Amino acid sequence: MNFVTTWYEQLRPKLSDLSLLILRVWVGQEFLVSGYTKLSGGFTPPEWFVQLDFPFPHGVLGPTLNWGIAGVSEIGFGSALILGLGARIAALALMYITYIAIYTVHFDLGWAGWNLIEADAGNGFKVPLMIAVMLLTLLGQGAGNWSIDAVLCRNHDNKDKT
Repeated sequence: MNFVTTWYEQLRPKLSDLSLLILRVWVGQEFLVSGYTKLSGGFTPPEWFVQLDFPFPHGVLGPTLNWGIAGVSEIGFGSALILGLGARIAALALMYITYIAIYTVHFDLGWAGWNLIEADAGNGFKVPLMIAVMLLTLLGQGAGNWSIDAVLCRNHDNKDKT
């Protein structure tokens, strides 16, 4: 029994870091693909996006600027999340983007599940809410040891010791 306890205690930090890496890559690539999809057609938003009612201050910006900001932010912060560079800031920014998406697009469609992901009528807020919970985990836990944040922190700590 002592062997199992020792083995688990040695493995636990690695499993924690691996799970945070997998979570970062999974959520980050979702935003990366979403941002790329938005911007692959240029900065002109589709008609359904133009018709949306955005909360302040986004309502003042207009649909074209909102479309561009959303696409660029999803690509930038999604990439940062994957790399683990400023992961908490990236998670917070992506949570805000997710909130705006739920508020403007998904909430009125109800609590639709996985079976409606490719539906013509759109998606409900279940999937974006799950993504927000994943981002909340990264906001609280950080990027883990397998990240650029951890490398920068280790380098900073080593400079302080000299």
